[in-house]
Amino acid sequence: MNYKEEFIELMVKSNVLQFGEFQAKSGRITPYFINTGLYKYGKDLHELGKYYAEVFNQRCDHNQSVLYGPAYKGIPLVVITATALADKFSINVPISFNRKEKKDHGEGGIIVGKVPTAEDKVVIIEDVITAGTAIRESIEIMDGIGVKNIDSIIIAVDRMEKGKGELSTLQELENELGIKTYPIVNINEIVKYLYNKSIDGKIYIDDQMKQSIEKYLNKYGAR
Repeated sequence: MNYKEEFIELMVKSNVLQFGEFQAKSGRITPYFINTGLYKYGKDLHELGKYYAEVFNQRCDHNQSVLYGPAYKGIPLVVITATALADKFSINVPISFNRKEKKDHGEGGIIVGKVPTAEDKVVIIEDVITAGTAIRESIEIMDGIGVKNIDSIIIAVDRMEKGKGELSTLQELENELGIKTYPIVNINEIVKYLYNKSIDGKIYIDDQMKQSIEKYLNKYGAR
């Protein structure tokens, strides 16, 4: 298996990727749901970090990059990505993440870890982007400390859905802000790999589920 296939299997085995009928934050009724908060064990997090690291190693500049994790889910994600980069690729990058409330004692400030500078290339580590709200908040935080260069965003899954218009939220972010987003996998890759495939004796995407996902993407998929 390649790392994308390993990642898909990790998601289903950890119950992070579920199939059925769910209401998304957007109000859409979706046949699948991703909840990265269900990664509970050290081994799963260790594996997850390696998949984020694979994308960084292939897509991002290894020099002068700072990994940034938006609170709260982005905090463990940025930690496991940095440790996987050091362990697997001998790439030593600093991390940073934000506090929800600015600290006015001790070292102070809103950023924990390496405070990015104008010379740094900030790579945001996220789980799934829906409306892009957390990304825009991160950009405001960076702007507040004088950092204009958000190099890229790495996410777990690209749902490939429409944002405000016909384009996906990821395409809108790139057009609006000039920031490229790199997913570990997208929904088409998930469907292709899991369709009629048995994992631990269970088929997650059969003919009926495949049709449900295709129907959903025909309605809400980005053009």
